[in-house]
Amino acid sequence: LFLDRSDAVELPIKFVPRYAGCYHCQILLKSSCDIRVYEIECVVNTDHAEVELEFLTPAYQAVIQDIPISNMSSQDWKLEAILEGQGFYGPPLINVGLGEKALYPLMFKPIAEC
Repeated sequence: LFLDRSDAVELPIKFVPRYAGCYHCQILLKSSCDIRVYEIECVVNTDHAEVELEFLTPAYQAVIQDIPISNMSSQDWKLEAILEGQGFYGPPLINVGLGEKALYPLMFKPIAEC
């Protein structure tokens, strides 16, 4: 069954999220001879932000910076950390429950003066 453009009906939806997260919605359309349910999932990301950290420590001595992560979404987060650069260490995964704040412990341990 192919419908031409004249059979299409627009359904404008306005979505104004307060926070980043995953939002689920069901739209129920009824007529005298048909019932349809459409499930919609909207993923909202915050603006991409760049952050710069400066670590000062003697060679071979570690310094740890706790990076706060706030989850204001409607579901738990399981985040994967990918660290690039020599001397940086941290847990590969971190879980942040909904409405919670967690600290990601980023460690820098230089093996030489740099």
